[in-house]
Amino acid sequence: MRMIIVRHGEPDYGKDCLTETGWIQAKQAAQRLKEEGIEEIWSSTMGRAHETAEATAELLGLPIRDLAWARELYWGSRDREELYQDGHPWDTADTMARNGLDLTAPDWRHGPYFINNRVTESVDIVEQEADQWMASFGYERKGRYYFHTESEKTHRTIALFCHGGSSSALIAHFMNLPFPYVCAMLHVDFTGISILRFEKRKGACTLPCLELVNDCRHLKESQI
Repeated sequence: MRMIIVRHGEPDYGKDCLTETGWIQAKQAAQRLKEEGIEEIWSSTMGRAHETAEATAELLGLPIRDLAWARELYWGSRDREELYQDGHPWDTADTMARNGLDLTAPDWRHGPYFINNRVTESVDIVEQEADQWMASFGYERKGRYYFHTESEKTHRTIALFCHGGSSSALIAHFMNLPFPYVCAMLHVDFTGISILRFEKRKGACTLPCLELVNDCRHLKESQI
């Protein structure tokens, strides 16, 4: 299976919808995606992601299937104790790197920058729900990897329209990388496209192949 993960276009965060530029970006992304052989379109239930998905769905004549757990991550203090940048995971990860902390530490949830940050719970939800979703495609999580319960002659291709946070959490989970590390190395642009390819044969899987990360060549420079 090939999974195409697309971040939403430029948003009006207050209204949770796309701006005029965001709609242009969504249509440009749809043109970029039309030759990918997409068979299913999935989307976060938040407006800015759903509207981005609509452009591709209309072009390909496919329905949009909703995934509530693919909404943007939430972050902030659990007990109102002040957090750096209110717990914003990307700023936090960048600060950890500048301070010489290990972004690859597997126990990142218990480190000083994340132990009191609600984002850990949000990431946990994405991981748990993603595994149930993957099982619907025949990929059962066993430890750190998946077992494919069926065989595909050719790779099924699905598209998921979501957010910078939820896509980072997904990629971190699929690739067995710590979430702060992915936040630091992957700053996804609006309608940035990333592609993961999972084993199509039946049996134990290795890590998915990362075909593409944050491709935004479909955008004009002024829109990035």
